[in-house]
Amino acid sequence: MPDHATSDDLRFAVLGPVLAWRDGVELDLGTPLQRSILAMLLLREGHAVSPTEMIDGVWGEDAPPRALGALRTYVSRLRTVLEPGRSPRTPPQLLTSVGRGYALRLGPARFDLAVFDRECAAAESDRRAGRVEQAARRLRGALGLWSGEPLAGAVGPYAEHQRDRLAERRIGAVEALMEVDLELGRHAEIISELVALAAEHPLRERIRVQLMLAYYRCGRQAEALAVFTETRQALVDELGIEPGAELSEMHRRILAADPSLAPASPPVRLSQHDDAWDENGDGETGPGHGPMVEMPRPAQLPAAITDFTGRTRLVHRLLALLRGEGLAGGTAEGVPIAAMSGIGGVGKTTLAVHVAHLAEDLFPDGQLYADLRGYGVEPTAPETALVAFLRALGIPMDVIPDGLAERSALFRSLLADRRMLVLLDNARDADQVEHLLPGSAGCAAIITSRGKLADVPAARLVDLDVLEPDEALSLLAAVAGPERVAAERAAAMDVVAACGFLPLAVRIVAARLASRPSWTVASLVTRLADERRRLDEMKIGNLAVSATFALGYGQLDARQARAFRLLSLPEGSDISLSAAAALLDLTLSETEDVLESLVDASLLEAPAQGRYRFHDLLKLFARRQAEAAEEPGARALALRRLLGFSLASAGAAHRLAYEGSAVADNLVDLGMRGHSFGSADEAVAWLSAEAENLFAAVARAYGSGEDLLPAADLLLALEPLLESGTSQREFEQRVSALLTAARNAGEQRAEMRCRYMLGRVLFGANRLAEAESHFLSARALGEETGDHVVLGETCNALAVVAGRQRRHTEALDWFDRATAIYREVGNPAGEALASCYSARDHLGLGRPGDAIAAAERGLAVFSEIGSGAGTARARYHLGNVLSHVGRLNEAVVHHAECLAFFRASNQRVWEQRVCYRLAATFIAAGRYAEAARHAEEALTVSREITHPYGEAQSLAALGKALMGVGEAARGGDALDKALEIYTRLGSPEAADIAALLAEQTQTQVDS
Repeated sequence: MPDHATSDDLRFAVLGPVLAWRDGVELDLGTPLQRSILAMLLLREGHAVSPTEMIDGVWGEDAPPRALGALRTYVSRLRTVLEPGRSPRTPPQLLTSVGRGYALRLGPARFDLAVFDRECAAAESDRRAGRVEQAARRLRGALGLWSGEPLAGAVGPYAEHQRDRLAERRIGAVEALMEVDLELGRHAEIISELVALAAEHPLRERIRVQLMLAYYRCGRQAEALAVFTETRQALVDELGIEPGAELSEMHRRILAADPSLAPASPPVRLSQHDDAWDENGDGETGPGHGPMVEMPRPAQLPAAITDFTGRTRLVHRLLALLRGEGLAGGTAEGVPIAAMSGIGGVGKTTLAVHVAHLAEDLFPDGQLYADLRGYGVEPTAPETALVAFLRALGIPMDVIPDGLAERSALFRSLLADRRMLVLLDNARDADQVEHLLPGSAGCAAIITSRGKLADVPAARLVDLDVLEPDEALSLLAAVAGPERVAAERAAAMDVVAACGFLPLAVRIVAARLASRPSWTVASLVTRLADERRRLDEMKIGNLAVSATFALGYGQLDARQARAFRLLSLPEGSDISLSAAAALLDLTLSETEDVLESLVDASLLEAPAQGRYRFHDLLKLFARRQAEAAEEPGARALALRRLLGFSLASAGAAHRLAYEGSAVADNLVDLGMRGHSFGSADEAVAWLSAEAENLFAAVARAYGSGEDLLPAADLLLALEPLLESGTSQREFEQRVSALLTAARNAGEQRAEMRCRYMLGRVLFGANRLAEAESHFLSARALGEETGDHVVLGETCNALAVVAGRQRRHTEALDWFDRATAIYREVGNPAGEALASCYSARDHLGLGRPGDAIAAAERGLAVFSEIGSGAGTARARYHLGNVLSHVGRLNEAVVHHAECLAFFRASNQRVWEQRVCYRLAATFIAAGRYAEAARHAEEALTVSREITHPYGEAQSLAALGKALMGVGEAARGGDALDKALEIYTRLGSPEAADIAALLAEQTQTQVDS
């Protein structure tokens, strides 16, 4: 496996939203400001961009005082996203530093704008060389790269300017395509598109010229002249000018019936109706010869949906596919087939019918429709569907052949040389549709199915998702009434969220609301709040969400149905493959097979490789089936297997994150094998990714009153997450609830662990008195239960709390007790940790020699046992001591080493601490500019992880550094803010900052 990503597996897009993909998976590009920086680098096409240019382009005149620091933070995050596996010591290969600026290095094939420009240039070359058909294909392909407003999601002056520039390039390409289509004699086909373009760009004269010519060539001279009149009036009214030379000349030539306006070649034939029938076989056509016998023109589409909402990008994509754009080989010689899949109620039929109506002009010979009832009791046989199609095409019943293959051959023969659309709705599988598809270019097909029809040859798969929130809100307003929704917009958003943004659910509750004028939207929110009754609220007349889901569930075999039911039991938002295997008590390969079959049936989603999730409403439906079909004991056993897997996995992660710690070996064993990890970084990353699911397992324990000790051990194993600064609120909520349950049940070991973990959480929030109270209670419980492993951690924590409050003698006493316990249980890593932490208290008592010795002793032990995390912490403490005694260069070396480790392992709390300490060291060295930079980095991190104590530390260091560089006003402001936070937290540092500010005030008075 390569160490880090290369540009070969990345793609970028700006011709629509600013997006990036790695191997087809969309990347999280972060905030709009971060996307704006990436967009700027992309548009500079590998050329360096200076920080000043970036700040001006992204923030403009509203740039914050610390914009440079923020810019560097955003660049660092982008590098992590683009090259996730890169070591901190390896220079970036993609987003590189060039002087003081940055550049993005990637090949043109990976960037949609570069591909667009290349194809447009090639199209122009083809046109000049007479390859007009090829030019048209290239231009259509280039325009197919666009997916909405360019640079959507990017902000700032640079993005606004470039957005206009890119829009101009797109309309130029559209005009070129219209010109090429006119050369090819496609004037009739493009009239509707030109009309839309003219309405969108009313003052763009070239489009008006093209529309006039198309009308004229279709024999619609009056409409062509009307275009000129309307355009002239608009130009005079809007701009006060007359039409340009090209538009005026076209007007003159049409009035003169200029013969050169006729197409250079016969128009492309759209259907057999364009030809006369050569009755005598002599090649003669025209008057005196009989007309061709015409087949009926079927128009079988269901009625158009008047309140269709959203799906704009997908509609454009499907229309482009039906036009033959983007087919294999870049040609329109194949039959475009769109195979739409998605869960029941997601709007597959609605979208298919809507698109089919929009595409009517593309298929002048008609549209065929069949509801195949693939998930009903009796699916429609393909032979039956073919009979209906052949009858619609004018074939008498008595001449329709009996066999499926013969009927299919006749059907395809009738569609040859015709332009027809076939809509196959609600298909079960590929076998059902295979013989119903047209076989000739010029025709197209749309298939809808709950299953993913990956085995339909040449089909373009379209996996339909739920509506966007705003789209769902628009649908609610369209059905229930816009005034009612506008009057209670917040409640309306809660309603569509409770519907999971599923179109069918939204439509049903909107219809219920519309039929009950006395209801408020807020009252509907209340009715939908109870998850156990939510599905019951989603039915009206013969429409019901549950009934729609039941059709798909009824098609499952016993193995699939069991998995479908049991997977709904955990409360997390998704589940990994290995966790699902534990829940289902299957092997990994067996689990993957059954879960992927549920994904294929659109009863489960796979948002990422190896991860699975339900739609919210489908999960409620599946849980109902579980409660009806699974015994309570079977449900509880499945969840206990999952808890056992989670605990074993989290324990393995804790063991790697805190190498040498005995905590992981002291956890309850539920007899399940957990996930295995290759490194501490991988282990902590797994904890972060699974945090929501792991907390959900804890919530189930205190909700049911069962497995309290394993749940408490699970929280204990999640301790490394506290170092990342994330999930603090979730930790406090879950630990507090589990503590209450453990006390009520008299489960002392669980209570001890909960009190220890709650103390850790409160300490991180600088709520020191509360933290100390819980640590003291945990210590008493530890001595009573004889749990010396957690007891040692608790004594160590009590020492750290005392040291933070400058009770240094008491802190050293607690460290001695912790060391004695660690030694008793054979935990050298614990002894080393206590030794490192005690260095601060030795300093506080004026014993720098003892402080250095304690930190070096801890570092030696951690280095010997190979603990990366322990070594980093030891270097942090040693660096602090060395900075205090004036050995500044050595302090910076140690801090730089541990900072690289903490950043690589995403330990944000420690990252903030080290940046703060670096700032303090550079202040001591009189290098105030460097100190300010590190203080700003510390401040950014502390605010991102909501760490008030760290924020106060960082502000204090920043204030001192700014005063050192002569920015007294800004420095004083930072110190004032630090004092405010320290005072609010009750920290002893408040007195230090108050004294410093008083000294500064006195200095100003004296001067």
